[in-house]
Amino acid sequence: MNRIQLFVNKYFTIFVIIISFIAFYLPEYFAWITGYITILLGIIMFGMGLTMKLSDFAIVAKKPLPVGIGIAAQYVIMPLAAFIIAVFLQLPPEIAAGLVLVGACPGGTASNVMVYLGKGDVAVSIAMTSVSTMLAPIFTPLILLLLANEWLPVNAGSMFMSIIQVIIIPVGLGILVSRFFPAAVARSVRMLPVVSAAAIVAIVGGVIAANKENIVATGLLVILAVILHNGFGLFLGYIAAKATGLNETKRRAVAIEVGMQNSALGTQLAAAHFTPLAALPSAVFSMWHNISGPMLVAWWNRKDHH
Repeated sequence: MNRIQLFVNKYFTIFVIIISFIAFYLPEYFAWITGYITILLGIIMFGMGLTMKLSDFAIVAKKPLPVGIGIAAQYVIMPLAAFIIAVFLQLPPEIAAGLVLVGACPGGTASNVMVYLGKGDVAVSIAMTSVSTMLAPIFTPLILLLLANEWLPVNAGSMFMSIIQVIIIPVGLGILVSRFFPAAVARSVRMLPVVSAAAIVAIVGGVIAANKENIVATGLLVILAVILHNGFGLFLGYIAAKATGLNETKRRAVAIEVGMQNSALGTQLAAAHFTPLAALPSAVFSMWHNISGPMLVAWWNRKDHH
């Protein structure tokens, strides 16, 4: 199992790219997955809950400044960057709303691994992921109402309930199962990255298949927007942490947490509340931030050795 996990972690980005190409050229085999995105995201979030502990939240009391700065940066930098990019590139309304949506999502599940590999403060990273996830039912719909309503109508109440159902309940169940059945969870927890990776790959494949025509028309524009968005998140997250006096390990944690989004949630919310086209930025983000994250980590590691 450890060997399989290492293999999946090492080649996850390649799997996403391969499945994206196959789904694009053979959409009939993947389009049906879009009907199961909510279930797949629930599985990912339940797995996240199994790895979370109540002590993750206790870190907020011990390190309130870095976690607070990180959360503020998460919910300010990424949505505003998405809005500015959407206006500057004159994105079509559905893609613009989809980009703001992925910007308004909490931190991604892979960010903690990237922070660890980049020699950042893992405790701060885990706390940021945990707290931003729990705040998502309030902040994600509110941000969309403020920034994306001009492109697509936003039903904040309905979106709030969706996030409760697909994030808070599965994560809460995962935490409870981990609390009361620790031995069983300890045996199965090594499988979680593999299951989560498979679910994310399936979600990306489904969205790509459902958007084949849209990708032909707007693919390069979406890719450019996502690369800019992710780049601004990583860079400005680091700058925000540096400007507020955090040390290097915490700067790296904040940068990764801000730049890497829970794009699977963005995909689910776009499919449920907007249109398949609005889910495209989240699907592309899933692919790209798993390329840019390791690239940044490699650059940091090279810098440390000089």
